[in-house]
Amino acid sequence: MVWEGRTSDRPPYPDSRDPEQPRSTLPLIPYDEHMQTLVTKFESIIDLAEPVLGRISEPESTVPLQAGGWSRKEVLGHLIDSASNNHQRFVRAALQDSLEFPGYEQNGFVRVQAPGEADWRVLVSLWAAYNRYLAHVIARLPESKFNTPCQIGSNEPVTLAFLANDYVRHLVHHLEQIGVRV
Repeated sequence: MVWEGRTSDRPPYPDSRDPEQPRSTLPLIPYDEHMQTLVTKFESIIDLAEPVLGRISEPESTVPLQAGGWSRKEVLGHLIDSASNNHQRFVRAALQDSLEFPGYEQNGFVRVQAPGEADWRVLVSLWAAYNRYLAHVIARLPESKFNTPCQIGSNEPVTLAFLANDYVRHLVHHLEQIGVRV
């Protein structure tokens, strides 16, 4: 896959950045082909991750991944939030000339929604279904809207195409934290 002019499995982002926060705009690339590649990769990730997540037991899903950190349930809840936020970003940016969208307070969302108290199988099912639908949405974004500027919170503006790419990268980052190798 081509990321910023380089051929690689993963975009060249430093691991230290907050994966929910968008970065600067990517240079223009042939999005028609690239977006189809992205959607195919995204669908493969979902198909690979769902059964792996399904094998995690309820007790295993509640254990923090590191001291003082989130559990698998909380990370998956965060990914469901990310799907929800990005769903709105994708659709709204495709309908407008530009998008201004609020930032995301990840710890507050996890605290209020309490995914740690939800049933693990419900979280896995919701995550998988929502992401399959997002793959469907991304595949149908009009090419004419790929360069729509999107301002998320106080971050630098990025393009709609960048948001779609960064969403999948963010998803992979957190799936790997949970223990899903993609």
